[in-house]
Amino acid sequence: MSAKLILDYVYQHEIERSDQLFLTQPTGNGQVAEYTWASAVDEARRMAAHLQSLELAPGARVAMLAKNSAHFIIAELAIWMAGGTTVAIFPTETAENIHYVLQHSEASLLFVGKLDNWEQQRSGVPQDLPCIALPLAPATGFADWDSIVASTGPLGGQPQRAADDLALIAYTSGSTGQPKGVMQTFRSISQVAEGVVSTTLETMGGNTDNRMLSYLPLAHVYERAWVECAALVAGNMQVFFAESLDTFLADLRRARPTVFLSVPRLWIKFQQGVFAKMPPAKLDLLLRIPFLGRRVARKVLIGLGLDEVKIAGSGSAPIPHEVIAWYRRLGLQLLEGYAMTEDFGYSFGGTEQQNDPGYCGVARTGVQVRIADDGEVLIKSPGQMAGYYKRPELNAECFTADGFFHTGDLGELRADGQLRISGRKKELFKTGKGKYVAPAPIENQLNVHPLIELSMVSGVGQSAPYALLVLAEEQRHRREEATFRQQVETDLARLLEQLNAQLVAHERLRMLVIAQQPWTMENGCLTPTMKLKRSSIEAAVAAQVDDWYARPGPVIWS
Repeated sequence: MSAKLILDYVYQHEIERSDQLFLTQPTGNGQVAEYTWASAVDEARRMAAHLQSLELAPGARVAMLAKNSAHFIIAELAIWMAGGTTVAIFPTETAENIHYVLQHSEASLLFVGKLDNWEQQRSGVPQDLPCIALPLAPATGFADWDSIVASTGPLGGQPQRAADDLALIAYTSGSTGQPKGVMQTFRSISQVAEGVVSTTLETMGGNTDNRMLSYLPLAHVYERAWVECAALVAGNMQVFFAESLDTFLADLRRARPTVFLSVPRLWIKFQQGVFAKMPPAKLDLLLRIPFLGRRVARKVLIGLGLDEVKIAGSGSAPIPHEVIAWYRRLGLQLLEGYAMTEDFGYSFGGTEQQNDPGYCGVARTGVQVRIADDGEVLIKSPGQMAGYYKRPELNAECFTADGFFHTGDLGELRADGQLRISGRKKELFKTGKGKYVAPAPIENQLNVHPLIELSMVSGVGQSAPYALLVLAEEQRHRREEATFRQQVETDLARLLEQLNAQLVAHERLRMLVIAQQPWTMENGCLTPTMKLKRSSIEAAVAAQVDDWYARPGPVIWS
């Protein structure tokens, strides 16, 4: 890792790549706004000058509540140039959580950007907090970015930040309890970005025509590190943005990404979308036919908008190894990674040589790992956080005496260095038999079935665990059809029998329960990074559980 920091790379690209396209932003009706390195950094410099004119304290927390956009990245550059620390808030957060983060971080100013639920969120913003509206923001009545930039001269020179200065505070997505503010320095984010770039450029042979689509929340470190910060360091990565869920496929085809990162739920949804058009058995048969199979696989990837992808990654949660194998049959070398907010998304990842399905690859450059006596994965990373903001008691708990971070994940390290994650320590639960059940591995086996979008295994204190299922999106509208219900019950009963045959006695599921409604961020069942909020889901169904156990069937409609 070099001694250069992320702003040093930005200033270099501003000079050496001034006319090269950097950011491509949809603006509606198929139109886009394009920003070169020169134009993007010029806007950042002008906003940085405005922020400095406000005489904010050194290191002042400047918050952003915005969906992904070109101006999320430009605004972050402005904050850094002006001497501030960024606090990005998930754009789907409730007013209550927005208020908590703004108060807890002691934010001095808030950028409000592109949002879907501003009217429900605005009550979480203190009335006395200065705010600036980014381009594409809803009507807010705040001072707007374009007017400020047009009337302000650019900040000159190459404003520097110290390596130990706080670059950002990333609040965790809150799958359990109150979000925690993870502090990352300019050293940590720069080292991670350098590591990401060396990994991707090595895999792609130094290709200079690289493209990514940014659509996972930039408030999360996965997208922040692997898309934004990597692009700021690399210089040769054009970043495209998605306009909306409805235009996602068109946005993807516009970008024609060479690097595409996603989370397990979306990889599975893409797969189920293919299965909705062609039954898995038929597709499997076609893929087995020489020559024709390659043409069919290519057609599937073109339909997904992924035919130009050289690097495909999955992170944020475990992905079923059957899903990885399926994409690889199509010719997409999908690699799984493992990391966390506390190491800025930089721990383990698959490589061309070491990428066995079911494993997270090997330790990335500069990362150290060991497995504790109880099976917990302990990690040291160049992206290691500086600590939790205002939570010194947590800092003392989360590191070993020699500086390894307690990940809370259980895993096994193979002789060749590949890591397999078997579950979260806090997710383990005991049934009435007094033995622990790890839900994640069982859920992974359920989630590959084409009828299932998501599953959650639970059953604390019960005679046996059960699984609550959300039907695949393409199937949910048929829930009330009698013949469909019969077929679902038959297929899922067969799945349950096959699954239980592979599990040890105390893990075998008593039943599969079909949830009435899908789990979403809006109803509080998923985090912004699409992880299960187990406690919320369990609380929502608590009154029904005893009734489910009283029923005889292996498949139950809740």
